[in-house]
Amino acid sequence: MNTSIETRCVQGGYRPGNGEPRQIPIVQSTTFKYDSSSEMGKLFDLEAEGYFYTRLQNPTNDHVAAKIAELEGGTAAMLTSSGQAANFFAVFNIAGCGDHVVASSAIYGGTFNLLAVTMARMGIETTFVSPRCNDAELEAAFKPNTKCVFGETIANPALAVFDIERFAQAAHAHGVPLIVDNTFPTPINCRPFEWGADIVTHSTTKYMDGHGCGVGGAVVDSGHFDWTTHAESFPGLTTPDESYHGVIYTERFGLEGAFITKATSQLMRDFGAIQSPQNAFYLNLGLESLHVRMRQHCDNGQALAEYLNGHPKISWVRYPGLPGDESYVLAQKYMPHGTCGVVSFGVAGGRAKAEEFMGNLKLAQIATHVADARTCCLHPASSTHRQMTDAELEAAGISGDLVRLSCGIEATQDLIEDVEQALAAI
Repeated sequence: MNTSIETRCVQGGYRPGNGEPRQIPIVQSTTFKYDSSSEMGKLFDLEAEGYFYTRLQNPTNDHVAAKIAELEGGTAAMLTSSGQAANFFAVFNIAGCGDHVVASSAIYGGTFNLLAVTMARMGIETTFVSPRCNDAELEAAFKPNTKCVFGETIANPALAVFDIERFAQAAHAHGVPLIVDNTFPTPINCRPFEWGADIVTHSTTKYMDGHGCGVGGAVVDSGHFDWTTHAESFPGLTTPDESYHGVIYTERFGLEGAFITKATSQLMRDFGAIQSPQNAFYLNLGLESLHVRMRQHCDNGQALAEYLNGHPKISWVRYPGLPGDESYVLAQKYMPHGTCGVVSFGVAGGRAKAEEFMGNLKLAQIATHVADARTCCLHPASSTHRQMTDAELEAAGISGDLVRLSCGIEATQDLIEDVEQALAAI
């Protein structure tokens, strides 16, 4: 049955059989019992399906990952311990020492640091380009050893909308996949695979969980990228893996399952960045209401952006749904029914006034979080992005006066009145 995305939020990923639990069971066990060593050996050799150690796979996690794959329209997915782990796995699954990545400069500060610093120490070089770069600049970013292109659908916190179709075409022209972090819009508002993306990642900690109770991430494969056509560029997928008795992932699992199987059996085995079954259970509860919550998040974000736009104590407003915003046209293309609940803006008077404004808020609370049922705010330049230089901050679209306010699902008028009184007090 071909169901709507709303129904998939509620019932996707898990179909209970006769007499089985209606809700996804929490399999809170590290290990699984078998009657013989030969049966377990087949699992270790990837010759049979099943579970033997939760560090690699767990039934609870797999049900929730399957739901996220259904929501995104992918063929396979895996859960990770965080969104950072998801982005790391997505890139490192196909790029290693001596390889190169092209990435948008307008991305979350932690991901920027992951690519620019940590993965550079592993021998992976990244060239950052503006999401608004011209064709010549984008073309010049590629190298013979480029293995993927990376961007965020809506950049955190710059809120620049990524031109998925354009970057997908450039990536494919160079024989590499496009990886898109779709955390902010979620598959409710944007499905990057429909625009040419090949791999999608999420920080499930944000809207997918929606209640700030469980850190997690997800990686989803579209199953569309043909690794075998470019076999020499992706030997980890197309040549024997001696750590698994010579299995060739593309031959054994096909294009639909090769990428996620390798990431699970190899990277999760070695790095162990697994999401706990308990957190996966919480995540599923959040997913069941995702389609309902996103409407209110977007309604609140739109209303707040319109209120702030032109306010005498606000120097600028950035929100993709606001007519005149530099990303408005792209937002209408990729997310015509809503973008997200996050609004970025500058408080007149700079950093000091921005911090004073935040201190005056009563409903919105200062927190290192975003995309929660409760409204929260942050000053990125002094928190999430403080490791970046002034030049890097500018390239990422982050100024010293920038306040990121994440609208929750409270009453719209209450949020506007809170912001109004906070501005009046400075």
